[in-house]
Amino acid sequence: MAEMNGSRKHISISVPDQPDTMSPHIKSAEELRVIGFNLSEFSRSMQFVICVAGVFVFYLVYGYLQELIFSLEGFKPFGWYLTLVQFAFYSTFGLIELQFTQDKRKRIPWKTYMLIAFLTVGTMGLSNTSLGYLNYPTQIIFKCCKLIPVMIGGVFIQGKRYNFTDVSAALCMSFGLIWFTLADSKVTPNFNLAGITLISMALCADAAIGNVQEKAMKLHNGSNSEMVLYSYSIGFLYILMGLFCTHGLGPAFVFCSQHPMQTYGYAFMFSLTGYFGISFVLALIKLFGALVAVTVTTGRKAMTICLSFLFFSKPFTFHYIWSGLLVLIGIFLNIYSKNKDKIRLPSLYNVWNIIQKKRVSSLSQMV
Repeated sequence: MAEMNGSRKHISISVPDQPDTMSPHIKSAEELRVIGFNLSEFSRSMQFVICVAGVFVFYLVYGYLQELIFSLEGFKPFGWYLTLVQFAFYSTFGLIELQFTQDKRKRIPWKTYMLIAFLTVGTMGLSNTSLGYLNYPTQIIFKCCKLIPVMIGGVFIQGKRYNFTDVSAALCMSFGLIWFTLADSKVTPNFNLAGITLISMALCADAAIGNVQEKAMKLHNGSNSEMVLYSYSIGFLYILMGLFCTHGLGPAFVFCSQHPMQTYGYAFMFSLTGYFGISFVLALIKLFGALVAVTVTTGRKAMTICLSFLFFSKPFTFHYIWSGLLVLIGIFLNIYSKNKDKIRLPSLYNVWNIIQKKRVSSLSQMV
């Protein structure tokens, strides 16, 4: 027995260390390119500034062109056809951009893209169609309320938990924009039950799509160009089948053929600015989350209304100032919530002590 124990051989198994170099897939996942620019080379704060600037610039032009297209007499019934053309341009732009990326593999599953495409069709199609029944300020009244649904969707879809500051920011921005746009809608109120139903359905889809996109892009490391290409190309097929079944394709095509510049020409610029804008929104979602992205886009809506006072003559009321300040408070609360370690606000107790010290010093000087 002792001889057997002595003759036993001890076998050691060594596991090789992980290689220093990462796979090409992970390397490409680290890079974040937006319309050809690599944002990974910039600091996190600079990434935020670039994304916010891109969202504001391109979506301000996007909103102007959207109103310009629907101002064409007789075009209002063809909102779904405009969405079809828009999705066709988006798919083409996404395919072109994908050719300039090193890793062209599709990482996100088809099942997820089919859901994202369905939600995208609901968001953009119903929103475009609602402009045939509602004026632009009335549409914004409903759109600005999506901050709270996005937070609710984040809780149920991604299991997120938001703190009191995030909730306060969402409430301030939502109520501020509602107050702001209600004052504007009194000038030319144009409420319609069909339009309200359409924009409400678009709001529900919009609240879900940001969370679904964020979860898919972080889970599968999908690129922005991949997300745009596959979601909008599948959405194009959805709308095409819907228009074909409802016999809405022929009349829209005939009308747009009679006004090619006002429809297809503006639609190209409308889609180009929208594509650039959605690329920056997707970058915001991937880098900072859906709540920050929606906060930025909601602030952009307030800027759209402010600029309308500069370019178009409108009655003025002080409600615009107070509601605008409420929106600014919401933006600040959201920024503070994401940067609590960098922004140190004094407590109410410290503020009271500072006031008391200044009061005592001023009284001593008077004596």
